[in-house]
Amino acid sequence: MIIKGLGGVFWRTKNLEEIKRWYSNVLNMEIENWNGTIITPQPGNETIFSLFSENDSYFPVEQQVMLNFQVENLDDSIKHLEKIGVPLVMEKTIHEFGKFIWIEDPEGRRIELWEK
Repeated sequence: MIIKGLGGVFWRTKNLEEIKRWYSNVLNMEIENWNGTIITPQPGNETIFSLFSENDSYFPVEQQVMLNFQVENLDDSIKHLEKIGVPLVMEKTIHEFGKFIWIEDPEGRRIELWEK
């Protein structure tokens, strides 16, 4: 078997319309009538699959999955988030793997934005 990439992320939500609006407005994702969108990878884009122990503190232990979206320009993303009033849960940090920030969706799911 050969894995070509991440096929999708699926989860249940308490308020479908609110979450669709939030992801559309905050992350500029055009959520279609079938309640999803197709993200087409660009050259240089990577999908990371990483496992964490159940008590690892990298993201909240009560959250089973954390989404990570690779962005083209993290500083521009931060400006967009500030403009629409979405607070950062973690300010920009720089590591050997790139630059990162965290935000949360309306249901409290931590989301990581990453510039490689």
